[in-house]
Amino acid sequence: MKGLRWHYTRLPSQVEDALSEEEEEEEEEERDTAPAPAPAPEDPMEPQLAEASQILGASEIRQLSPHLPPRVSGHSWNLAFCTSRDGFSLRSLYRQMEGRSGPVLLVLRDHDGQMFGAFSSSAIRLSKSFYGTGETFLFTFSPQLKVFKWTGSNSFFVKGDLDSLMMGCGSGHFGLWLDGDLYRGGSHPCATFNNEVLARQEQFCIKELEAWVLS
Repeated sequence: MKGLRWHYTRLPSQVEDALSEEEEEEEEEERDTAPAPAPAPEDPMEPQLAEASQILGASEIRQLSPHLPPRVSGHSWNLAFCTSRDGFSLRSLYRQMEGRSGPVLLVLRDHDGQMFGAFSSSAIRLSKSFYGTGETFLFTFSPQLKVFKWTGSNSFFVKGDLDSLMMGCGSGHFGLWLDGDLYRGGSHPCATFNNEVLARQEQFCIKELEAWVLS
């Protein structure tokens, strides 16, 4: 007679059952308290133009917008002055700026087809001395966008008289200079922005100019 074989099955103890239940509860708590995934960052708000620009296209506007101060993000762009409508006159530009306090984006195209300009932290006006803040900057799309921010070396941001408009200065040179007829202009490296020449040449002739108030 063959010997009987016994098979023993080990039953879990009450202690092991309790530990298993505790582990399951902890896993459920971890799932419940796990932080939710961070939302994807929102895209910067694109500006709303009250009317189409004759100088900047949609691509240039998208490239330039992230360099504007956060305080004007999403603000509408209102065309306060343009040479095609208001003529080539710096005095007309000053008149169109009267009563406005918002920052200004000045954009122009020269006879070489180059696009460049400046952002002024406040409205452009007649002044006996330089005004503005470190938000002011120069830019050029010659041939791709380059932005020249304030270096902190001086505070020669913007100055306007009846004969010229000047932005940035150092060693007797202006980062951007426009004459009273808004026909001729110049651009030189200056300490305020440590900029390059914005146009192909230091002296240029203006074909179109627009001044947008961001408010």
